[in-house]
Amino acid sequence: MASSEVSIAVIGLGYVGMPLAVALAGHYKVSGFDVSEARVNELKDGFDRNREIGEDELRSTSCQFTSDTADISGANVYIVTVPTPVNEEDNTPDLSYVNAASKMIAPLLKKGDIVVYESTVYPGVTEDICGKLLEEESGLACGSDFYLGYSPERINPGDTQHTVRTITKVVAGQTPEITDILAEIYATTNGGNIFKAANIKTAEASKAIENAQSDINVAFINEVTKIVNEMDLSVYDVLDAAATKWNFLKFTPGLVGGHCISVDPYYLAQCAKELGHEPEVILAGRHINDAMGRYFAKRLIAKMGEGKKDVLILGFTFKENINDIRNTKVVDVYNTLKDAGYNVVVHDPHAAPDEVKAHYGIELAADLPEAVQFDALVLAVSHNDYLGMDDAALKGLLKADGLLYDLKGLWRSRDFGNKIQYLTV
Repeated sequence: MASSEVSIAVIGLGYVGMPLAVALAGHYKVSGFDVSEARVNELKDGFDRNREIGEDELRSTSCQFTSDTADISGANVYIVTVPTPVNEEDNTPDLSYVNAASKMIAPLLKKGDIVVYESTVYPGVTEDICGKLLEEESGLACGSDFYLGYSPERINPGDTQHTVRTITKVVAGQTPEITDILAEIYATTNGGNIFKAANIKTAEASKAIENAQSDINVAFINEVTKIVNEMDLSVYDVLDAAATKWNFLKFTPGLVGGHCISVDPYYLAQCAKELGHEPEVILAGRHINDAMGRYFAKRLIAKMGEGKKDVLILGFTFKENINDIRNTKVVDVYNTLKDAGYNVVVHDPHAAPDEVKAHYGIELAADLPEAVQFDALVLAVSHNDYLGMDDAALKGLLKADGLLYDLKGLWRSRDFGNKIQYLTV
């Protein structure tokens, strides 16, 4: 397939799909499709609510954004970048978005077309589930009439260093020829930084273990945190000492949320179970990390007691300096404190109040309160806006004998005086 013949449709214009579509549009004819007409209209107007691409770049891109499948019917390469969450009831993989995208693409397929999946899945989904679904819906034969590929996404929201233009891209096709075509296409976005996986299942497995590894490493530190806290020690002090060893991996404790690390291990666990293997370490890590929001909150309750307490939580997104609230574990801190009878106010300068209200039923404070003084202040997310607050600003939010609960350990070097209580993890 010559470069001049390549016509690409990127399905799903979220954190993954939209930056990819814009990058590819610099080299190929590209259409970006999303089922949300509002999202498409925003992008056409040069606005990215995810703050991954600036207005100037959006307005100058040749990528055609659309919510009409007729506009992508002429493509010969379809790249699927839709979400793959887990079901809330039992944490099993939710493939409904991938299946819906496959059903939408199937009637558009022509002989020779390629369908690439970037969505995180467990090994076998691309070929055994998506491929068969495409066959059934299109009437074409997978592997001869049309072909499959897989290239796991590695987008890290808010990370300006590891972007679609700089990261190593893993690619795999249904045949060596398809792998070569995909490698050539993706190479245009990142200067040729491509790794050709042995096959599609290998590429799928690589993605599944990447974030599972991070999850387990953080889970270990979170468990250590619980242990050293029982000794009235700060895990941050312990980590500072341990990190002086040359081969120590300095992971830090915290709330593990977002669309990858808190989700992907469940996809690997599902694969393991289907093979008859019980994934003890993977699920143990998930169990520990999923419970940390409640643990942090209960530690504050143990310090302050139950009843009418006024608490201000600083930060709600799943990580610092972004507006992404997917799977944020700050909500567990909030709910646990509310269950203890606390009056809880949440502030976040980056999260969209309407999205927080719609997804979690929580009203964000528009501004940091000025007149109200709280019994406790909880630093849950280390937004730069909070790190720049001086001692007077922090004390101004607290009652005279208030408690400053620093989950991130970022204010350990400050002296808040004898009256303000300081607690870290």
